[in-house]
Amino acid sequence: MTLDDLKVQLVKHEGLELMPYKCTAGKLTIGVGRNIEDRGISYAEAMMLLENDLMLYSSELGKAFPIVRELDTVRKMTLINMAFNLGLTKLRQFKMMWAAIEDNDFEVAAQEMLNSKWASDVGKRALELSEQMRTGLYNAS
Repeated sequence: MTLDDLKVQLVKHEGLELMPYKCTAGKLTIGVGRNIEDRGISYAEAMMLLENDLMLYSSELGKAFPIVRELDTVRKMTLINMAFNLGLTKLRQFKMMWAAIEDNDFEVAAQEMLNSKWASDVGKRALELSEQMRTGLYNAS
């Protein structure tokens, strides 16, 4: 028996669920019997999930708003950060911000980011991201 054989057998015995569910013991579980309630995930797994999400949001943003493909890296990453936080549906509602981005008016785009419920909800995050949108510069501090 190989490790691959064992994987096939465990999928057969445990099942494969891509969304969280409660197992027969009542524990929050995902994948092939991963008890995330007691075990959680490793740092490496968290970073892998994050990278997958970022690639997904990058792709979705580029399809929904083709202008994103033309932006500099910092502004593009700023919008991916917002999409990650808000989801694409809510990010679409920033109509004045998107109009300003289309016009390459990043001063107005940054102001529109701050003129939102999102900005009051996330506080410093909105200040940091709006400054990145305004300047096109990443501040690592």
